[in-house]
Amino acid sequence: MGNWLDDTLKRIPEAQVAVFGDFCIDAYWSIDADESEVSVETGLPVRRVREQRYGLGGAGNVVANLLDLGVGCVRVVGLVGDDLFGRQMREMLAGVGADVGGLLTARNWQTQVYAKPYVGEDEQNRIDFGSFDALADETADALAERLDAAAGACDVVILNQQIPAGVSPPPMIERINAVVAGRGDCRFLVDSRHRAERYRGCILKLNAHEAARLDGEPRPLDERIPAETARRLARQIHERTGRTVFLTRGRWGLVVAENAQIHDVPGIQVLDPIDPVGAGDTATGALAGVLATGGDALTAARLANIAASITVRKLQTTGTATPAEICAVGPTPDYVYLPELADDIRRARYAEDSEIEVVWGRQGEAALRHALFDHDGTLSTLRQGWERIMEPMMVHAILGPRYADADAALYHKVLDTVREFIAKTTGIQTLVQMQGLVELVRRFGCVPTDDVLDLHGYKALYNEELLAMVRRRLDKLRRGELDAADFQIKGAREMLEALGARGVSLYLVSGTDTADVKAEAETLGYAHLFEGRIYGAVGDVRVEAKRAVLARIFADHALGGAEVAVFGDGPVEVRAARKRGAVAVGVASDEVRRFGLSSIKRSRLIRAGADLVIPDFSQRDRLLAALGVNG
Repeated sequence: MGNWLDDTLKRIPEAQVAVFGDFCIDAYWSIDADESEVSVETGLPVRRVREQRYGLGGAGNVVANLLDLGVGCVRVVGLVGDDLFGRQMREMLAGVGADVGGLLTARNWQTQVYAKPYVGEDEQNRIDFGSFDALADETADALAERLDAAAGACDVVILNQQIPAGVSPPPMIERINAVVAGRGDCRFLVDSRHRAERYRGCILKLNAHEAARLDGEPRPLDERIPAETARRLARQIHERTGRTVFLTRGRWGLVVAENAQIHDVPGIQVLDPIDPVGAGDTATGALAGVLATGGDALTAARLANIAASITVRKLQTTGTATPAEICAVGPTPDYVYLPELADDIRRARYAEDSEIEVVWGRQGEAALRHALFDHDGTLSTLRQGWERIMEPMMVHAILGPRYADADAALYHKVLDTVREFIAKTTGIQTLVQMQGLVELVRRFGCVPTDDVLDLHGYKALYNEELLAMVRRRLDKLRRGELDAADFQIKGAREMLEALGARGVSLYLVSGTDTADVKAEAETLGYAHLFEGRIYGAVGDVRVEAKRAVLARIFADHALGGAEVAVFGDGPVEVRAARKRGAVAVGVASDEVRRFGLSSIKRSRLIRAGADLVIPDFSQRDRLLAALGVNG
């Protein structure tokens, strides 16, 4: 397939795009929480602004995204008021490199502003300017002329409608339709919050709820629209309009309908806190940037998906995504697969007469030659319960000197944040988790800056408690009070022996330190089965052991994907397998019982792209057959 991402980004500077729509300013006001000062005039507490920031919003944010993406020429067609914010808007647009020749000023118009006061991280009631504007006929005619001129000079025109009282009331849309009809050599991309059904001859970009309303099936905003419904809506709108439809599904990705085909682009895993404001504008800009250079709709959707996943990580700002940030994600992001199946076990399909869930049906494509195993939770339960150690350790680290006297609201906010973080990062190496902890400590601000430890310092604290638990268990093994089988997933050793006897090369890979992995595998009695191929973390957050070893196996042995199977109970190794084309076997093990299914793990592994999901290795012969291993 090649690196589609590099090829796409190289062409973006050739694009010429115009943006018509509701140009807004996003104002961020950081309010001091101290209300001790009282106004002499009103007797009410004074709310003082500690810091103020202003950014381009609405169609302005689309322009900013286009330019930061690297689009060569961006023309602006819109309207601002003869006011302070209007002058600021023109200056900001020109400052980012936009051609503002089509930006009109009207005295009877208020520039649209979204003022967002914050106290700490909490957004207060928004204050809006320009909500009662009314577009005069002569102004609408002037805008239509500017739009027509811009369309004649551009490859794609974005039509942004965000505000009911903005520049696109129904009479203006009729003028726009006339321009569209007369400019067959230009493509028009509509992103309309309220009136998408009024545009004719245009490509539509809609979110799932807008599509449902447009198709006569309105849904409450808090109701999740399933993937199959989103695909049906996209298809129906595409068949009715005869134009490409991009249907966005937030964190679940996009659906593309074009040329009687439906394409799914999965959502991308984001471990950081998110702020979805502006992500839709980012997606719109990326779609237009690709289409303007002759790129196909699916490629446009894939780029938009990556760009939006970057923007949502930028808190309290309507951010953008640059080529450097997009390249850092890469052409094969950490997708989130089949969320509906992951959340609903009733949809599960199983291999005949077994507990082996078949998710993608890739088993048996080729004879298995190499098998890579994660350790903790996949084969071994020596570290079972590590979450119960990491959770209080992280809470203590974040609250620091405030741990004992933090109020209930703060304590539970930290606790919930830690639990979510642990759930998202299960399976990655401990140093990366500790790197995330450093960021959480700084974000909550309870610990003085000089007292914040680095990732190695926090790992030492965690390891001290974790290894104390592991040592106690190993001591019981050495004294004969427990057997090795008491710390193995059901059938694990037998599965390793069966694979080895059939000539399959085995590899053991863990996010735990290499010395510890080797020692634990020796104690549990199966280290010799790996013939020295045991790998762990190397103390460098830039090296993910599981991904690196999998890459080495493919490179050293010139393997085809289905000749390799990766067994793991964490998303890191499953995602790595999927990206390499290996068969990903998710081991959704209940580590307390050491057999049977963990529904939480099942959900996590399906999202990561598992081909098969098993509860344990007790159905060894059926699993071997599913993997194409001959008896």
